Amino acid sequence: MNNNDIFKKLRVALQLRDDQIVDILQLVDFRISKPELGAFFRAEDHPNYMECGDQVLRNFLNGLIIHLRGTKENPTNAMDIINQNKTQLKTAVKKVAPKEATKETPKKPFVKSSSKNFKPKKVESKFNPVEKVKFKNGKNKKA
Repeated sequence: MNNNDIFKKLRVALQLRDDQIVDILQLVDFRISKPELGAFFRAEDHPNYMECGDQVLRNFLNGLIIHLRGTKENPTNAMDIINQNKTQLKTAVKKVAPKEATKETPKKPFVKSSSKNFKPKKVESKFNPVEKVKFKNGKNKKA
């Protein structure tokens, strides 16, 4: 498991968006852009994939501590912050409207095939391989 995997798992577990991660990194004076951050979350075979270095992960974890716990002067409850992230994520999903169909390309109606036409394939067993096995227990039987 490399740093990218750890970073991805923390992002999913805490339900963080890219802009929130950038803000968390800025808490420890570490500047990173969204495209650089997106390169960490790509698949390994993608051409724009980038390895997450130890310094980036270390700064993210330090910033995450400040983000969730707060500072000594202004402590916060971590569960309040996590629940706040969940509600923000839900409202962001609700705000996204579905794409409207364009007039140029009308949608074709979906025709569901009837189950009467479905015929499962019959599997014919040619032979049973277990029938040909002879068990020898080491005993000589005289017939």
